[in-house]
Amino acid sequence: MGTYDRGVNDVAVIAYFADDPSRLYQLQQWVPVLEVLDRSAPVALVLRDPDSAAQLRERTALPVLVAPSFPELTALYAGLDAGVALYCNNSMLNFQSLLDSRLLHVHINHGESDKGSMASNNAKAYDRVLVAGEAAVQRYVEQLLELDATRLVRIGRPQLDLREEPILAPSPRRTVLYAPTWEGDADYNNYSSLDTLGVDVVEAVLAQRDVRLVYKPHPKIVTSATPAIRDAHRAVTALVEDAARRDPDAGHRAIPVGDILRVMPRCDAIVTDVSSVGLDWLYLRTDAPLLITDRHHDAERLRAEVPVSRCADVITTDDRDRLAALLAARLDHDEHHLARVAMRHHYFDDVAVGESTTRFVDVVVGLVEHRDRLLGHERRSPLTRPRGSAAPA
Repeated sequence: MGTYDRGVNDVAVIAYFADDPSRLYQLQQWVPVLEVLDRSAPVALVLRDPDSAAQLRERTALPVLVAPSFPELTALYAGLDAGVALYCNNSMLNFQSLLDSRLLHVHINHGESDKGSMASNNAKAYDRVLVAGEAAVQRYVEQLLELDATRLVRIGRPQLDLREEPILAPSPRRTVLYAPTWEGDADYNNYSSLDTLGVDVVEAVLAQRDVRLVYKPHPKIVTSATPAIRDAHRAVTALVEDAARRDPDAGHRAIPVGDILRVMPRCDAIVTDVSSVGLDWLYLRTDAPLLITDRHHDAERLRAEVPVSRCADVITTDDRDRLAALLAARLDHDEHHLARVAMRHHYFDDVAVGESTTRFVDVVVGLVEHRDRLLGHERRSPLTRPRGSAAPA
C-alpha cells in the first residue's frame, strides 16, 4: 500500500482504477486535473494492479494506494474518510468498489466520443455521470432505457484544459496529423481506419507540397495482436520513416508513445476516426480542418450517430483516388469552419478552454459536501473551492 504525508482522514476523493498498465492511459489523462482537485478536496488514487500503481507513482505526487484483493479494498476504504469515488472507465472490478454504500460514486469516463460503447447501461450503477455537454446527454437518453437523466452532469472536458509543453517543434510547413483509433474489443466498436485506409492517408499527406506529416496512433495500436492492424501500423511507420530519410528537413514523424494532446497544438489539420480524438480537436482546434473516416460506409448512420461528421470531410475506401486532392483543397480553403464552431457548442456547450476544470472541481467538492450532509458527517479538514466559483445549488 502506498504511503503519503496526509492522514487517511483527510482523503475526500478516491480516483479508482482496476485495470492493468495497457489501459492506464485512461487514468493518466485525468491525473493533472486530479492534482488541481487535490488543492480543494484531497485526492488518493486507488489501484488494484501493482504494475499500474508502480507506473503511476512515477508520474504524480498524489498518494497511490494498492488493494489487489477485495478484502484489501474493503479494509482500505474503511480506513479512509472519502466521500466520493471517481471512475474513468467501466471495468468489471468497478463493481467491487461500488459495493461501498457510504460513498457517492461518480463516473467521469476517459474521453468524449460517439463510439457505441460511450452510452453503456453501466452508467446506471453510478450516482452521477459527468459528461461533456448536450451531445453526451442526448446519446445517453436516446440509447438507454429508463435512464434517470438527472444523474447526468455537464462539465465540459477538463482533461483538455491543462496542457504540457508541445511535443512537436514549430515548423514553417503546414502539419497534418493522422491519428487512427484502435480496432476496439468487438466489431460494432471498430472504427479504425488504419487497416483499410492508413497507407492511403499517409501517401495523400506526403503528396502535398510543404507539408509535415505526423502519425500518432492510439496507444493500443502499438501493442495490437490483430494481424491487419499490426501490419498496417508497421507499413505506415515505414512510410513515415522513409519519407523522413528522403527529406530530413520536412520533420515527418511517427509518435507511437505519448500524449496526443501535446501533439495537436502545432498541427494545422487532422485525419482521424470516430473516437475522442476528433472531439478533442473540435474543443481545442475549432479553427483547423477535420477529416473523419467512415469504416462502415454508412453515411446516413454516421450523420445520425456521429454529429461531428456533419462539420468535417468524411472519407471512405471509395475516396482513395481523391484523398490527395481533397486534402490539398481543405488546406487551402477550410469551408467547414463555421459549422465546427456551431458543433462545438453542441458537444461542449459554451465552455471555454480552462473553464471545464473549474466546473469539475466545483461539482466534485459539492458532491463530497452533499454526501457528508446525507450522513450527518463533519469533515476534519474543510474543503475549498476554486477562486470565483460558487457552491452548486
